[in-house]
Amino acid sequence: MADLISLILKGGIISVVAIGIIVVIFVLPQAVRILREYERGVIFRLGKLQGAKGPGLILLIPIIDKMVKMDLRVVTIDVPKQEIMTKDNVPATVDAVIYFRVVDPNAAVVKVENFWKATSLIGQTTLRSVLGQSALDELLSQRDVINQKLQEIIDKQTEPWGIKVTSVEVKEVSLPDSMKRAMAKQAEAERERRAKVVNAEGEFQAAEKMVQAAGLIAKEPIALQLRYLQTMREMASEHNTTTFLPLPIDLFSAFLKK
Repeated sequence: MADLISLILKGGIISVVAIGIIVVIFVLPQAVRILREYERGVIFRLGKLQGAKGPGLILLIPIIDKMVKMDLRVVTIDVPKQEIMTKDNVPATVDAVIYFRVVDPNAAVVKVENFWKATSLIGQTTLRSVLGQSALDELLSQRDVINQKLQEIIDKQTEPWGIKVTSVEVKEVSLPDSMKRAMAKQAEAERERRAKVVNAEGEFQAAEKMVQAAGLIAKEPIALQLRYLQTMREMASEHNTTTFLPLPIDLFSAFLKK
């Protein structure tokens, strides 16, 4: 009888140990969670929101509690290329990058089904809308202003979801080949116009200087003789075989007066 009782006790102990092992293997992983510094766990108890917890050790009631893990780091979304028509009726293809992060894990889980997809779709529609209201010159030269406007509009729409859009960058603006050729011709014509203006300004300044020189020579006739000698010196280079014989201009003054 004693042996039978001891066997029963041993069997009970083994059963308890086995049950404990089963609990440790299957139940404990469901009850204990460890979250990193940039992670939060949104807890639902019997379907009711309990709030966000973390980081660190999180204890859950198995079967009753469910946790949705959220990442609070800044993430990026590539907005697919969009065909747009600018304000001045120029077709273009543009794409962009959206930088955002989750600031309210509860709202990101409860108020929107898939915040990644929703943010991407809002980025696409906003990109077409804003760039469609801008002229081509603004799109090419005022990229910072357009990026800021896109960021403000998208952030305002995603704020109820607990999403903070930190930046929006338009990556590339592709134009048709015909438009590129037209813009190249326009730039070439603009450069030619500037060259002609610069040349005309140079001629005008040269004419002004010549008028001033003529007035100075008229007041001081000796300046003409000095200029005459300077010109002869410039023409009489080292390897020049021509001989110059300077004559005083005063010899011709009598003929000039007549």
